[in-house]
Amino acid sequence: MKHSIKKQFAFTFIGLMAATLFGCWLINNTFLPGYYEQRRKNAVKETYHLINEAAVTDTLGTEEFAIELEKISGRYNMMGVIQSENGMIVGTFGNDMAMLQRLLWERLYTPVQDTRLLEQTINYTIQLVMDPKTRTEYMEMVGFLDGGQVFYMRTPLENISENVKIANRFLLYVGMIGVLLSSIVIWMVSKKVTGPVLELAEISERMTRLDFEAKYRGKSKNEIALLGDNINKLSAALEETIRELKTANNELQKDLEKRNRTDEMRKEFLSNVSHELKTPIALIQGYAEGLKEGINEDEESRNYYCDVIVDEAGKMNNLVKQLLSLNELEFGNDVVNLERFDLVTLISNYIQSAQILTKQQGISVRMEQYDPIYVWADEFKVEEVFMNYFSNAVNYCEGQKVIDVRLEQTENKVRVTVFNTGKKIPEESMEHIWEKFYKADKARTREYGGSGVGLSIVKAIMEALHQRYGVQNFENGVAFWFELETVGKEKA
Repeated sequence: MKHSIKKQFAFTFIGLMAATLFGCWLINNTFLPGYYEQRRKNAVKETYHLINEAAVTDTLGTEEFAIELEKISGRYNMMGVIQSENGMIVGTFGNDMAMLQRLLWERLYTPVQDTRLLEQTINYTIQLVMDPKTRTEYMEMVGFLDGGQVFYMRTPLENISENVKIANRFLLYVGMIGVLLSSIVIWMVSKKVTGPVLELAEISERMTRLDFEAKYRGKSKNEIALLGDNINKLSAALEETIRELKTANNELQKDLEKRNRTDEMRKEFLSNVSHELKTPIALIQGYAEGLKEGINEDEESRNYYCDVIVDEAGKMNNLVKQLLSLNELEFGNDVVNLERFDLVTLISNYIQSAQILTKQQGISVRMEQYDPIYVWADEFKVEEVFMNYFSNAVNYCEGQKVIDVRLEQTENKVRVTVFNTGKKIPEESMEHIWEKFYKADKARTREYGGSGVGLSIVKAIMEALHQRYGVQNFENGVAFWFELETVGKEKA
């Protein structure tokens, strides 16, 4: 292949290794002499500080210091001499003490030709000196110690240029062998890497001919395996799409059946609404005809007839409003306005406004005193949820006739529970009470004028708020509950 990724991959890495080898050679050739010289200079200065410290502490002539000087001589290939103010030798390291003593006085008082000054201070001078006889270059330090002594020391510098040439030549040989071996390895690796790529190319070509039987079988866990896995998924998805297109007639049949079910639900809804409206319409019609025909001419009877008509019309109006509200909630047309408000105040105000109703029916409402509990929710809709729970509790309250309202906080949630004494909800009705027009006790619902829509509205509101709700039976009654998200307490 003209533009083979295998060749590109191999040549790129081989070129990178060759450039790295050349860079190492260039750096070695440029900076190694200076680095070597600096290391020697640091060793000389380190030795000076050690000798100067001994001079200050008057330990130059001790056996311990003599041993330390021998260690320095062996470590750095260094020799030197230390002489007191009266000309006495107080310390030497290395061989040929006479030569060192001679060089000490020459370097102190006689200028030396063919030198290169490296560093000079008040106490010492560091310089490079070429020995005229042996043509060996030495790094020398000569000067005075803080104790008044004079000193001289030197260390030979090997031929740095020759060492650099040897090091570079060795680096070149090793590098060439490394490049050759690495090239072989890279060529084999690139072949192993590009093999699966070629396999994927063949699979994609078969897919263009709508042949989805070919699958990538690689066992590795790298990016190419991930690509192969995705191509397998793509192949399966395309095959599934074609299969779905071939079964379009069956899907259309299912859509028709679904439409028929929707029509049945619509008819059932209309039947339920018609059933709920039939009784109040019949009552309104009957009492209106009675008024028209003047069956009862006394004012009290006429007022009774009018009260029945108004009451039944109110029930019809309430049912229509509930259905419209439920329809907006279920279809998402009703906007949820989230705001921060005190839930305790909302519930307390509603219970206070319902006192007349509860007292008329002899119901005792219990609720403890709570600190303000602030929540994020739609205040109007939360009030509607509580109103439906409380109205249910009032209408079904029996026995001891007690309604108990409780608020329980857990972390960032608050649960509101409305409990009423009375009969339990039948177990078979528990999962249906949230459905539209479902009535667990139809006679009781008709007695207080219920429509069977209230709990459906509760369900729609709580699901719009994305919060939990439910019901629980107890031995002496029923408890309905819902939860809201709290936002902390307001400081007084």
